[in-house]
Amino acid sequence: MWIYPVFFEPAEEGGFVVTFPDVPEAITEGDDETTALLMAEDALITMLDAYMGDGQPIPEPSPLNGHLGVALPILAAGKAALHNALLASGMTKAELARRLNLSLTQAERLFSLHHKSRIEQIETALALFGKRLVADVKEAA
Repeated sequence: MWIYPVFFEPAEEGGFVVTFPDVPEAITEGDDETTALLMAEDALITMLDAYMGDGQPIPEPSPLNGHLGVALPILAAGKAALHNALLASGMTKAELARRLNLSLTQAERLFSLHHKSRIEQIETALALFGKRLVADVKEAA
């Protein structure tokens, strides 16, 4: 599962600052823990999207060890896994597009966390790398 631990620290002006030990650039804040946690998902996705845009691997989340966590939405988790699989394989996005019978633009969208790709496309692409997307249902925080 792609659930990243989050740390809450009281802010001097009130509220909380939220940080991610696995993604140190993702920092946000909120007036209370609930708001800060909602803002944390957006900060995490924004930073992971930047990693992908820069061609950096997406770090796997460390264990929660009793901390609250932010779970990536299933589509974002699939895209992160696909990004890492592509980097590990050395395949280009153009080659992936060819194998999936997609245009390069369509293939590029598979790597944007802000684009609503079809989950079936992500599953098909992951299968090319011997990977399978598996969902899990947990209680909401």
